Amino acid sequence: MIIISATYGYIRVSTREQNEDRQLIALREMSIPEQNIFMDKQSGKDFNRPQYKKLIRKLKPDDLLYIKSIDRLGRNYEEIQNQWRILTKEKKIDIVVLDMPLLDTRRGKDLMGTFLSDIVLQVLSFVAENERTNIRQRQAEGIAAAKAKGVRFGRPPRPLPENYHSAYQRWKAGAITGTAAAKECGMPLSTFRYRAEIYEKAKLL
Repeated sequence: MIIISATYGYIRVSTREQNEDRQLIALREMSIPEQNIFMDKQSGKDFNRPQYKKLIRKLKPDDLLYIKSIDRLGRNYEEIQNQWRILTKEKKIDIVVLDMPLLDTRRGKDLMGTFLSDIVLQVLSFVAENERTNIRQRQAEGIAAAKAKGVRFGRPPRPLPENYHSAYQRWKAGAITGTAAAKECGMPLSTFRYRAEIYEKAKLL
């Protein structure tokens, strides 16, 4: 019985908003049959990805899998290493990483070729994880800097009710309790106190 090898492509975008066109164009240039291109549009949190699982089930020895970049296989160093091992050692397929020609398991099937490929994989998967860590750090630093300048994130607060000023003044004067003032304004006590802090800082009185 002759088993004919097949060619596949895999695409992962990390969120539903991210555009997959860049990966799709690159895979189509490899003349991969459209029905053999699998795509997941979800977080890289884990590998419970339906299209990836479906692809894994279809793969058989000597098949060829194309991916655009090494980080499509996982969100961190360990996951990339693990998926590479499953694909090449357990499923016994070949992988081509388009962004890194050195990661082409069809080349150098001898011991030295495998050794070099493993080294390149380790370096690239580490770099991929390190870059994601740096991006998250830069984002966190940017948000912190923006907050320090007074930039607020999230939804804008609702307009204060018309009777807020009156309720606030009586509460500050001790004429009514915070609970009573919040009830008059139709908001929880915690919200009333939070808005009071903003009210004072804005010097609206």
